[in-house]
Amino acid sequence: MARSNAQSSLFGRLFRSSVAVDLGTANTLIYTDDGGIVLNEPSVVCFDKQESAGRKRVALVGSEAKQMLGRVPLNLEAVRPMRHGVIANFSAAEHMIRQFVDMARPRPFFARRAAFTICVPAGATQVERRAIREAAAAAGAWKVNLIDESLASAVGAGLPVSSATGSMVVDIGGGTTEIGVIALGGTAYNGSIRVGGDQLDAAIIKHVRNNFGVLLGEQTAEHVKKTIGSALAVVPPDTMRATGRGVDDGLPRTVELSTQDVVDAIAAPLRQVLVAVKAALENAPPELVTDIADAGIVLTGGGALLGNLARYFSNELGLDVRVADEPLTCAVRGAGAAASAGLLDMGAYD
Repeated sequence: MARSNAQSSLFGRLFRSSVAVDLGTANTLIYTDDGGIVLNEPSVVCFDKQESAGRKRVALVGSEAKQMLGRVPLNLEAVRPMRHGVIANFSAAEHMIRQFVDMARPRPFFARRAAFTICVPAGATQVERRAIREAAAAAGAWKVNLIDESLASAVGAGLPVSSATGSMVVDIGGGTTEIGVIALGGTAYNGSIRVGGDQLDAAIIKHVRNNFGVLLGEQTAEHVKKTIGSALAVVPPDTMRATGRGVDDGLPRTVELSTQDVVDAIAAPLRQVLVAVKAALENAPPELVTDIADAGIVLTGGGALLGNLARYFSNELGLDVRVADEPLTCAVRGAGAAASAGLLDMGAYD
């Protein structure tokens, strides 16, 4: 019997693995202890509209599917399954997770079935959390743990989360911004607002439409943000040309945009994030706020890559603010590290 149990345990170690998943609005990342980041793809699925056996066939996922956004042929349908960090289309999310796991699986030691640790926004409802669990289980997970995005990001950023000293992280993703004050392996304050990179892109689209009479596509607006985007004015401003559709005549039109255009466009959503950060400082325990005043605030997530964002927050808050190393992958690396470190036993998971 002892030998049988030992063989069963060995079988479990060989054919089941633990992976971390950042199921983001913009991108999905998968991390394993032995392989590191094994997948980083846009959270987009492209379906063939012609059903087979009552189900739509997945034509493309990830980068290839994202290229289809705004230019999909009549027989295809491009879908973004995630919105504001939670599942907006269950069937599409299930297909996407399954496809991404299959894409990651060929790497050495990636097991057929895995225990998933998935990052979730603090503001996710119980219904939304259950949907994430069920989609992951339907995609093949044998166990699903959820971890708050801000805690995972803090771990991935290398903050001393197990210490009694307070740390603060602001994780700006594609659909949400997560704000966490962390101490003793848990969150002393968690804030979540539905403002992220997608809302910055939408603000750029609105600004260009209102001021130049040109309608940009989502991917073009994102490219503008990444190329000349800044939270603060720069001298001299960077410029670039962007092509969209004329609002009046529907014809292709090219406009020249500057950094100042982006600064003006995204001022309102950035102010929403700033207000949320101030609310976190006002509502966190005073002792931890004192720690934050000494240690500063760390920015993570893809939104942290916006030019001069740390300086913007530092100017407004009077605190030291810095961008974490590799901010885009902090959450998924932190989720993997937290699982390995046993933070599950400290109540960090749902």
